[in-house]
This record gives sequence, structure tokens and C-alpha cells, in this order.
Amino acid sequence: MEDKTMNISKPRVIKDFEKLDNSIQEQIKLVHPEGFSQHLITFTNKDGMLVSALPFETDEKYYLVRMTTQQAEDIISDDDDYDDEGVLKDESRSEFEDKYAELDYIAENIEDSDSDDEDEDD
Repeated sequence: MEDKTMNISKPRVIKDFEKLDNSIQEQIKLVHPEGFSQHLITFTNKDGMLVSALPFETDEKYYLVRMTTQQAEDIISDDDDYDDEGVLKDESRSEFEDKYAELDYIAENIEDSDSDDEDEDD
């Protein structure tokens, strides 16, 4: 049976969205073009407190981007890359796709979300 847990050999980084490098923020937007709130998970931090976060994995690191559902919604509504409906604008999406096209983990995640979209059209 295949193990679907995260690769624990990668460094695990827990950060707030606004403290991430701009390139990681853009990659997250590309992978989650319709927002983050529906992708949040909860975990217990080192102090024993329950925290919600958006998981995001690159080739080098496993990120847990700390945010509440409300913060996730606020990030999208305040971000000029998203339209009024909370969807990544086509021009932003194209720019990010061109910028990060060579990253395998981005291509895999975009393909996954594109196939999900196709399933909904059936």
C-alpha cells in the first residue's frame, strides 16, 4: 500500500502567508486559483495549540502556511491578482504559469486542478 503522508525528510516550514517569499506566494496562487480556505488543514503546534494552515509542498520544503479561514478569505479579497469573485485573474495566471512552468511540482498541481475542472463540466 502506498504511503500518502508527507515526505518527512524535507524541512517543514510554518509561516504566515505575508512572510513568505513573493515567489512562493505566487506559486500558491497558481496552485489554488479559486482561493485557499477550502484547502486548510488543522494540526497541533509545538505548544499544543490547534492551528489551521494551508499545506504547500515544493521540491525542497513542506510549507504549512498559517491562516484561519477568515484570513484566507481576506487575503484573496485584498489581492489584486484575484477578481471580485475570488478567482485568479487570467492575466495573473498566465504570468505565473510562464514564470514557474519549469517547476515539476507546479505543473503536476496545475494538471490536477485542471482535471478537476474538467470533471465538473461532465
